[in-house]
Amino acid sequence: MRRGGGIVGSKEVGGGGGGGGGGGGGGVERGIHMMAMGEARRRGGGGGEEKGEGEGEREREREREREREREREREREREREREREREREREIEREREREKEREGEREREREIERERERKRERERERERERERERERERERERERERTAWGQQGAMGNGRRRGSGGLQH
Repeated sequence: MRRGGGIVGSKEVGGGGGGGGGGGGGGVERGIHMMAMGEARRRGGGGGEEKGEGEGEREREREREREREREREREREREREREREREREREIEREREREKEREGEREREREIERERERKRERERERERERERERERERERERERERTAWGQQGAMGNGRRRGSGGLQH
């Protein structure tokens, strides 16, 4: 910019709106860049660079900016990596949790199985008990029959005496 010139010389630069950019020249592309700068300056903002700060300086600045951007990108990448790592950790943790859960499940299963076994055992026990009961019942039945036979025999109705229930 020529100090105090505002728009002076802008047309030659390719139609930019004055201000900005030491080092002059640079064609349309630069002009468009300048236009924005000029806008800012007219509105009273900053935005135009000071006189004499060359294109090279800005280039280096942008390079540094890109470098910082890449650095941030790498940082985010590392962050995501750590996040994935933590996720895997949590996954393994949950897996162990589920394993314990399943172990507990199996334990309960076995417990229930044992319970059922005990019930079946008791059932069999009761069955045997009933069997013995029936056996005793039959025994008493035979006893009564023998007694009956004996009495009949005693009445002398032709049966051999004392030949306890052998006549069936």
